[in-house]
Amino acid sequence: MRCPWCGSDELYTKYHDEEWGKIVTDDKILFEFLILESAQAGLSWITILRRREGYRKAFANFDYKKVAVFTAEKVEELLQTPDIIRHRGKIEAAISNARIFMDIQREFGSFYTYLYSFMPNKQPVINQVANLSLVPAHNALSDAISKDLKKRGVKFFGTTICYAFMQAVGMINDHLDACHFKFPKAG
Repeated sequence: MRCPWCGSDELYTKYHDEEWGKIVTDDKILFEFLILESAQAGLSWITILRRREGYRKAFANFDYKKVAVFTAEKVEELLQTPDIIRHRGKIEAAISNARIFMDIQREFGSFYTYLYSFMPNKQPVINQVANLSLVPAHNALSDAISKDLKKRGVKFFGTTICYAFMQAVGMINDHLDACHFKFPKAG
């Protein structure tokens, strides 16, 4: 059994089975999800998931050092790219967020270290979830992280988007208790 939110869409089930809720420690992947989740604001996750490869190409394979130096001309080019969400604010935020991401890395050693500084005992939270209706849209942790990131200048990353990000990268495990993917299988 798997969590029913992904339905039967092959791309969605693959994402659920192979990525969602698995702990991510790699800053490059964390940056990828920062961009993708920020792009999701106001949209469905499947909309972004279907454009993931377009984002990968448009945003330099999620190389935050390259994205941080994108120019105004690059923004105009991206606004003409049909494989991403062509929203000027979100595109400009991705560039600005890349710069802030690197500032956080310099301050904390890694973005991962920064994120886990908010977590209880610096560990992921594994929630007991019997029913999808019990999964919150945000919690005190996502409130605190999004508030701190907003203070640092990160845009399109409110508490609801932050909570979705935390679920995606395994900071919060909200797989249903009966889901076969609740706990990663040994390699």
